[in-house]
Amino acid sequence: MDRKSAITYLLILFLLFVTLGDRLLPKPLSTASVQTRTSLNNFFIGLFPQRVPKLNPNERTEKALEQEEKEAGN
Repeated sequence: MDRKSAITYLLILFLLFVTLGDRLLPKPLSTASVQTRTSLNNFFIGLFPQRVPKLNPNERTEKALEQEEKEAGN
């Protein structure tokens, strides 16, 4: 077995372990599979920062509603 095919098989086994390990494997390995998947998810989520808008998208609408309420109250 050459190096490229060995790496391919190991990668496939790792992906199967992460995706199906908690359903198919016995208890110690299923727990490790869940922990690995959770760690990978947190890692990839952490790569992309949260998008925070610079301003409130509803601010203009809220001000218009407040203005209408003030005018209706007078």
